Amino acid sequence: MAPLHRWKPGTAALMTMAITAGAITPLFTFSPVNAQFNNNGQYNLRQSRTVTIPANRNVSFPLTYEKDKIVVTPGETVPITLKIASDIIDSNRNVLIPAGTEVVGRLEPVSLSGSFRTDTNNQRQGVRFAAQELVFASGRRQQINATSRTYSQTERISKGTNTSSILTDAAIGAGAATAISLLTGNKKIEILEPIGGAAAGALASVLLRKNEADVFVVRPERDLAISLNSSLVLNPF
Repeated sequence: MAPLHRWKPGTAALMTMAITAGAITPLFTFSPVNAQFNNNGQYNLRQSRTVTIPANRNVSFPLTYEKDKIVVTPGETVPITLKIASDIIDSNRNVLIPAGTEVVGRLEPVSLSGSFRTDTNNQRQGVRFAAQELVFASGRRQQINATSRTYSQTERISKGTNTSSILTDAAIGAGAATAISLLTGNKKIEILEPIGGAAAGALASVLLRKNEADVFVVRPERDLAISLNSSLVLNPF
C-alpha cells in the first residue's frame, strides 16, 4: 500500500509530479488560455485559466479547527466547518486554495468496512469528515468531494469517569454531550449541534441501562486531513 502524503500545517503544500509509464506527468492539468481582440485590433490574453486537481487518495490536504478536539458518539452525524491549514499551491507556486479557506462538511458514521452507516446500534463503527464545499475569503463557493480517513478508536465514558482530559479545548456533538452529562453529571458542556427532546430521551434510556458509552475523540489537525474522491477544478489566485 502506497504511503499517504500529508501536507503539514505551517508550510506551503507543494503538490508533486506523478510518474506514470516512465513519463513525468504534472499532477495538475491547466486549461488553455483564450485570446481575444480589443477595439484596436490587438489581442489580449483572457485570464480564464483553470487548474484541475485529480482525485488521489495518496495525497491529503491538512485541516485545522478552532478547538483541539471534537467529541462525538458512534452513529452521530455532526455538521461542522473546518479550515485549510496551509496554502495549497502548484509547481509554479500559484495559490490554488489559500490557507484559512473554509471547508464545510460533516462528521459522519462509517462502518469499518468503509460504507456510510446510520445504524446506531452497530458498535463496529468509525467516524470520518466528509467535505462538501469550499468557501473562499471572497465569499465564492466551490463544491468539493473529499473525505478524511476513517477514525475508529473510542474512549469509554462511565459513571465516575474523569472527563477533564477529554473535554479540555473540545467541541462536543449533541449525542456526546448528552452521554457525558448524564453519566458524569457535568452540565457545563458546549454543544456543537442541539439535540431534539425525543432523541435525548431515547439516548438517556439506553445510557441509564448500560451506565456507559463510547465516544470518538477526534483531533482535526491529526485525524481529519482530506483526500479528493473526484477531480477539483479551480481558478488560481
